[in-house]
Amino acid sequence: MNQRVLLASPVKQQVKILSEFLNSLLGLEKTNIALDFIFIDDHNDHDLLTRFALEAFNVRILPGNSNASYLCDESTHYWREDLIWKVAGYKDHFIKIALEEKYDYLFIVDSDLYLNPKTLTHLISLKKDIVSEVFWTKWKPELIPLPQVWMEDQYTLYESRREQLTEVEISKRTQTFLHMLSQPGTYKVGGLGACTLISQQALERGVSFSEIYNLGLTGEDRHFCVRAVALGLELYADTHCPPFHIYRGSELEKLQEFKEQLSLSKSQVPAEQLILSPYNRSLTGSIQRANSRRSTLTLAMLVCNESTRHLERVLKQAATYIDYAVILDDASIDDTVELCQKTLKGIPLKLQSNKEPQFHNEIILRKQLWEMALKTPSDWIMILDADEMLEDDGPQELSELLNQSSNIDYLSFRLFDLWTETHYRDDPLWQAHKWYRPFILRNISSFQAKWQETPQHCGRFPKNIADLRGGTSLLRVKHLGWIRPQDRLEKYYRYKRLDPNGNYGSLEQYLSILDPNPNLVKWETR
Repeated sequence: MNQRVLLASPVKQQVKILSEFLNSLLGLEKTNIALDFIFIDDHNDHDLLTRFALEAFNVRILPGNSNASYLCDESTHYWREDLIWKVAGYKDHFIKIALEEKYDYLFIVDSDLYLNPKTLTHLISLKKDIVSEVFWTKWKPELIPLPQVWMEDQYTLYESRREQLTEVEISKRTQTFLHMLSQPGTYKVGGLGACTLISQQALERGVSFSEIYNLGLTGEDRHFCVRAVALGLELYADTHCPPFHIYRGSELEKLQEFKEQLSLSKSQVPAEQLILSPYNRSLTGSIQRANSRRSTLTLAMLVCNESTRHLERVLKQAATYIDYAVILDDASIDDTVELCQKTLKGIPLKLQSNKEPQFHNEIILRKQLWEMALKTPSDWIMILDADEMLEDDGPQELSELLNQSSNIDYLSFRLFDLWTETHYRDDPLWQAHKWYRPFILRNISSFQAKWQETPQHCGRFPKNIADLRGGTSLLRVKHLGWIRPQDRLEKYYRYKRLDPNGNYGSLEQYLSILDPNPNLVKWETR
């Protein structure tokens, strides 16, 4: 007997992205499946859903509620509370219909996914009450791809069970979780969403996306997951048939590569979505041991009036592990240039000074620095700001890491915003240390750079390095720029001057710089 499945999706989507989503639905394998579709048209200004209904069988299109604006751009998606609970209501309406019409499964899918044709048949074959197919997304352009499933709370990528964990243990457990999800398998998790198959048994048990009034977590999927576990259900994530997440319009170009991979059946997981960890041999698999020749490294850095801040300290450490240095001075009026020359004496140095400052348009400086760095004969390029340095054991660790990373192209570390010499900031607006971001890139002559063309917060590397093979490391980076109160005040006024409306950053975070009592956590050595 065929399994009756209702595939459901609330839709408020761009034409190009929705077209790809709908095309992938038409390509789903349906062996032993009676598949029906239901969409909520949330005030779209196109007729793609109506046209889809002419091509597919058993399609229902329901009207959405109030027409509230939903903003997404090339950086991220912006969810307001009213939008979250409107979508929750849509999903609960799908649950109600699936129960009333006695479907065997409800498959709720976000409309910005391109599904693997085998997705539905495979998920049903697992015989799980609640299971999501895993995909990987760069939630912000400067970050590495991460999964849409998690272990605990809002988006904790490790299991803690209320233990008091050190940063080292947190990092290790996070790496273990990401490693697990990079391998084909089906795994028990604590949170999931966006591509979720729900059995009739789970529906009858009372699952719902509605708000749990005494739960502070953001997002309807969190409330769904907490309620499901409280009802005695288990949550699973599967990694055999990952969809492609079209999170930004710019991802459409990569989608074509994903389609080619599917058609050629070369790999079940797109290479650009794998997270490799040079510290986990079972994950990297084919990472080779060191070559006979030691890898060489160029340090590239922007500076401007840094001589009385942290520059000397940063460069003294860098001088112990770099082979070349490229410094772009943005029209300093102090002795920054002389300090660079003195501290890096004995290291091949290319130092260039701009006559007029360009920091109001950071993208110009980043491109200029990048072109300078490419001309050095090193294997790798590391870009640090003038107030960033490796942790104490970092130099030796980094040298070993580069020699062992022969089949990855960039390395990502976590950045800790130190508020004192011994403590870093940790609160909802200061979470940099929980994310991995690229700091080192292989010097690839054929690489064609594409940049985030914004005057502020444009990223230190070209945005398309995500197309290359990436790896993460437990090695950490210290951000010293917040340690001194006078520097915090200066940065506050600089951000307010250069980005007064928060177009490129967060106004709320800018204001929080002056918080007199921020939450601080002690820095622990590994």
